[in-house]
Amino acid sequence: MRNLVPLLHNKLPLPKMVKDTFFLRAFSLLNIPMLFFIRPKVVELTEKKTVIEVPLSYRTKNHLGAMYFGVLCAGADCAGGLAAMQMIQESGHKISLVFKDFKAEFLKRAHDNVIFVCEQGVEIKALVEKTLVSKEREELPLNIVAYCPKKLNDEPVARFVLTLSLKLK
Repeated sequence: MRNLVPLLHNKLPLPKMVKDTFFLRAFSLLNIPMLFFIRPKVVELTEKKTVIEVPLSYRTKNHLGAMYFGVLCAGADCAGGLAAMQMIQESGHKISLVFKDFKAEFLKRAHDNVIFVCEQGVEIKALVEKTLVSKEREELPLNIVAYCPKKLNDEPVARFVLTLSLKLK
């Protein structure tokens, strides 16, 4: 079943954004159910940029009505992880992906849906290629910024740095 998800991703006659969201949610349901629970949506997934949206709902809010900090962290994980998963899938090789460490700076309360942006697709692709050549563990710090555009326009609500660690299986 797990191998069927990437196969279906390429064959479904749906818009790319819908297929990318389907892939993310199916992967989450099978591998990381907590991510499935928060209902992430792919807004953009290109070679350069990944944008994920997590809705503010009863599932994702804290006691103050803002997005819970753990959900914000999970959204950052999705933005960086999905970009890396796409590059690994395109390489055609089996590469293990983990985040070695995680730093977060929470700037404002997120009282609406949150958008997570990772603009390091080119660097992630280079890391995948470097991993294939070196056959050693390779690492890259990913910068992810979270926004609440309906309430705060382009002002960030949080900044994250996750160290992506890849190794050929």
